[in-house]
Amino acid sequence: MADVPAIFFSDMDGTFLTPTKEIGPVNRRALDAAAQAGALFVPCTGRALSGLPAELLAHPAVRFAVCSNGAAVYDVAAGTALTRTPLSRERLHALWALARGRDVTFDIFANGAISSWRPLLDRIGEFTRNEAETRFMRSLRTPYDCDPDEFIDTLDDAERVTYLWRDPRTRDALEADLAADPTLSVVSSLPFNFEVSDARATKGAALTWLCGHLGIPRARSWAFGDSGNDLSMLVAAGTGVAMANAEPEERAAADAVCASNEEDGVGRFILDVLRTL
Repeated sequence: MADVPAIFFSDMDGTFLTPTKEIGPVNRRALDAAAQAGALFVPCTGRALSGLPAELLAHPAVRFAVCSNGAAVYDVAAGTALTRTPLSRERLHALWALARGRDVTFDIFANGAISSWRPLLDRIGEFTRNEAETRFMRSLRTPYDCDPDEFIDTLDDAERVTYLWRDPRTRDALEADLAADPTLSVVSSLPFNFEVSDARATKGAALTWLCGHLGIPRARSWAFGDSGNDLSMLVAAGTGVAMANAEPEERAAADAVCASNEEDGVGRFILDVLRTL
């Protein structure tokens, strides 16, 4: 695929998708234009594969997806992971131990899906900001009823773990415990969450791997993001593009800034790039 004219990596929430989690009209046009030009569009997201919009996965410009913050790169048509950087059962048990006794949720991303212990999933509305956010998070999660340690023993490995917290004191204590393990990557995509994976599993590492796998120079890659879990790919891409609604650190690290996700900034930028190729 070395003859691919461009490869675009984009975060989903707060970046490619509208605030109501939809694909805006300009972004749709950009996907069509990318497919027509022979370019690739790669969702590069903290979501599990099952959480990506079906219409996006069906689009001809989308052949690969980076999920769980870079812990897995999927061949979309086959639904199989081309590469994974997993968390072992032992590490999952240790991460669950950090959640026990604390006022946090605990979600496991494995095999392209998100699993949540039902007693915690039933409380997820206590951690979210509004009813729409609660409904969205519930829609992505599958409950299980056995003890989390028992559930972990049924998994071969996992892509990542997510905690939601309410009290800043809980956040600080949990963050300190997680920081004590240098083999972990801890990032956030929301003001009230931690997303934990192997330290080698980042969006930037996944971008680099996929470009190498496809034989596409990174100079022909563009990446779009808005929050902390996007920073590594903004730096790794040939051109890193922060959203107008991005956090200050991401805007400072980016090579360019595009319009906000409410204005279909990703699509507008991609269309501009394609006109120059």
